[in-house]
Amino acid sequence: MNYKNITVAGSGVLGSQIAYQTAFNGFNVSVYDITDDALEMAKDRVIKLKESYKKDLGATDEQVDQAFNRMSFYSDLTQATADADLVIEAIPEVVKIKTDFYHELGKVAPEKTIFATNSSTLLPSQFAEATGRPEQFLALHFANEIWKNNTAEVMKHPVTNMDVFNDVVEFARAIGMVPLQLHKEQPGYILNSLLVPLLEAAQQLLVKEVSDPETIDKTWMIGTGAPLGPFAILDVVGIRTAYNISSGKAEATGNEDFKKLAELLKTEYIDKGKLGRETGEGFYKYPNPAFANPSFLKS
Repeated sequence: MNYKNITVAGSGVLGSQIAYQTAFNGFNVSVYDITDDALEMAKDRVIKLKESYKKDLGATDEQVDQAFNRMSFYSDLTQATADADLVIEAIPEVVKIKTDFYHELGKVAPEKTIFATNSSTLLPSQFAEATGRPEQFLALHFANEIWKNNTAEVMKHPVTNMDVFNDVVEFARAIGMVPLQLHKEQPGYILNSLLVPLLEAAQQLLVKEVSDPETIDKTWMIGTGAPLGPFAILDVVGIRTAYNISSGKAEATGNEDFKKLAELLKTEYIDKGKLGRETGEGFYKYPNPAFANPSFLKS
């Protein structure tokens, strides 16, 4: 593995984390998004990440500043990928958006460039043809709060070149991740195969008015000893991502429960600017959410 220049396409919550973690571990990183406004928001996210790295990892001011200085920001895809060894795609979980993106990426990226999708639930084989280079394409999935929850699921599809697969495993290790190798495609990989059913079950309890987010989270936290309940996790993931997943499943299956969930997330949260931790409010208000109060689990 001789990667030096990494492009991260998509500068949302997780895209920004992937970019900064990569830069923190010594790689040159180009961040791509479709507008300059989105990139300005990404810079703000990265500046906040500096404090998390100092607090959680004991990083120095010099280390976090050097990492930021290794990052460049582009709203032009050709410029962003001009010398990319690897492009990590972290754009919305919408099939058409991803397909259109890969059609464009395949046209402008150098022949050497490897493509990796960070999709949470979609399979790489769904987009392999669109890339124009299926042998150089695979999935590389990260968990939120990447600097602490340092998993990297590396998943091939049937025609991924094994040298490419092994190089991406080595790259994941080089940026401080624990590489988890999946040699067969699985929707949701390992992490989300376990996590998504939990989050969906919690959201259905809300949609069906069985209970409210705090009570559902409290039940899970007390009953399992988990540090976060499903709605606190959704605030980290981002409610737009939850909406994209639920609306995609509603469209694919016609399931009324997913339709109701998507409508709830849109009208009660997204339309009101409650997108999760990134906006200071989702199912909880931040920086002092109710679940962090010691009395939360006692009453």
